[in-house]
Amino acid sequence: MRDDLRVVAQVMNEQRKAILRAAELTYREIGATQSAALPAGYRTFRRSATLSPSFSFESACRDLLAWTVHRRAGIRVTPSSDVEPEAVVDLRLGIGPLSITAPYRVVYVVDEADQCGFAYGTLPGHPESGEESFLLGRSESGEVTFTVTAFSRPATVLSKVAGPVGGRIQDFMTTRYLHAFG
Repeated sequence: MRDDLRVVAQVMNEQRKAILRAAELTYREIGATQSAALPAGYRTFRRSATLSPSFSFESACRDLLAWTVHRRAGIRVTPSSDVEPEAVVDLRLGIGPLSITAPYRVVYVVDEADQCGFAYGTLPGHPESGEESFLLGRSESGEVTFTVTAFSRPATVLSKVAGPVGGRIQDFMTTRYLHAFG
């Protein structure tokens, strides 16, 4: 078994799950990552990569919807469940006191013959406010493309003070997501 697949699943406790499920999303444009035009007033991007032919569309979808892509990107994932509508998740990046926990709620799931993926939105406690989507698409020729789309802006004093560093961290993580399929 590949090392990156040997992951001890950490499940969110019931108290944390209840807190996150009761929380309001920290932005108004829910589902806007599905649009061609992303909302104004945010840092936005849309980046894609073609997957290696060693990944079938079906296996890539399984990995994406089981949070495996996030784990391969180096993030500690504590979800309420696999990806499904209204699932909540804490993503943790960093070590010890230098780590950041970012809570999200899944706002939509795409499950079609040639597309699969999801988007999650930020919850209170996240250093940013906005939405990010992860979408796999299969062309008629069988080529699989992975696209990450996001809009965000600082939501805490720390992220506001960090200024452009926050954007660089987001770019770095997006690159890691796009390379998570090898």
